[in-house]
Amino acid sequence: MTTSFVYTTARTPFGRFGGALAGSRPDDLAATALAGALAKAPDLDPERVDDVILGCANQAGEDNRNVGRMAVLLAGLPTSVPASTVNRLCGSSLEALIQASRAIESGDAVVVAAGGVESMTRAPWVLPKPEKAFPAANATAFSTTLGWRLVNPRMPAEWTASLGDCNEQLRERFAISRLRQDEFAARSHRLAAAAWDAGFYDDLVVPVDGADLERDESLRPGTTTEKLAGLRTAFRSVEQGGTITAGNASPLSDGASAMLVGSEAAADLLGVAPLARVAGRAAFALDPQDFGFAPVEAAGRALRRAGIAWDDVAAVELNEAFAVQSLACVDAWGIDPEIVNTKGGAISLGHPLGASGGRLVGTLAARLAESGERWGVAAVCIGVGQALAVVLENVEATK
Repeated sequence: MTTSFVYTTARTPFGRFGGALAGSRPDDLAATALAGALAKAPDLDPERVDDVILGCANQAGEDNRNVGRMAVLLAGLPTSVPASTVNRLCGSSLEALIQASRAIESGDAVVVAAGGVESMTRAPWVLPKPEKAFPAANATAFSTTLGWRLVNPRMPAEWTASLGDCNEQLRERFAISRLRQDEFAARSHRLAAAAWDAGFYDDLVVPVDGADLERDESLRPGTTTEKLAGLRTAFRSVEQGGTITAGNASPLSDGASAMLVGSEAAADLLGVAPLARVAGRAAFALDPQDFGFAPVEAAGRALRRAGIAWDDVAAVELNEAFAVQSLACVDAWGIDPEIVNTKGGAISLGHPLGASGGRLVGTLAARLAESGERWGVAAVCIGVGQALAVVLENVEATK
């Protein structure tokens, strides 16, 4: 078995729902991120890309018919470069990285591009076909932006609760207060704003043609715990014990991410040194309503496969789907919260479902390079009771 490395990463700025990227098709966003990752490998002959694997959670509209292959064609790669699209909901682009790293390590490929895309703004309504011809009743169109639709009636009701209500259940289970959630969310905005101001994201983010957007659009630098406390709850009333608001949960977003993954020999083909080694990976699943807590075991398994423990980890990128589930995971890991999402997270930066895993990996690799520290973990919870985690090793670590 050979070893797999992340060589380059790129992502678009993440747009808010109906915002600056609303006019950009998802296949164009994917092509933009893919071209951005390729542009950072100056010696790469595009013909040498063995495969492209892109994640996408929706695939019901303009992202249909293998959006990975569409991105290859739109990015101007040779038609000889193959591509596939994978779907593990919010973990789709992390799944793409995992599959790419396995292809490298098994010897099936030398260079693979991985990533993901989501336009939650442009996700279409879908209209199911009637079971019988010429129905007299009205038909219902379902939004494919987020969450359950066209649910199989055989599914138990507790499995198909809304994402927000599932996290209110998690809040009850672990007694995580509204104040803690709002403090976590305000921290996300504060750290993301500081990272952008310091230039951390300048080399990680590529512009989208035709869109007037330089930074992640959901970022609110002036966000405070006090301001968030004034927002009304979204899924349960205060009288019902509700704590989750639009301010302490990730927003609906548009965007794309991409990475170049390769073997050790790929360095000569790409003309760049690797950013990090893929040292461990894992998937985990539990009851669908508990999806927000699934990263706890996924990360533990990935660490064991990398041969390290939490005490070795210097940086964590945990997707902030909801503040409550992020806090539940950090508490369960027993780690220093200050190593988690030090450049902001999905609450402030945005969460375009299929692209978020690629953002986590790009940010994690850059954090390790900046600090000189060796080990980092990227983890994401996934609807319907799953999670993924990846361990990265900084191959140029000085600490």
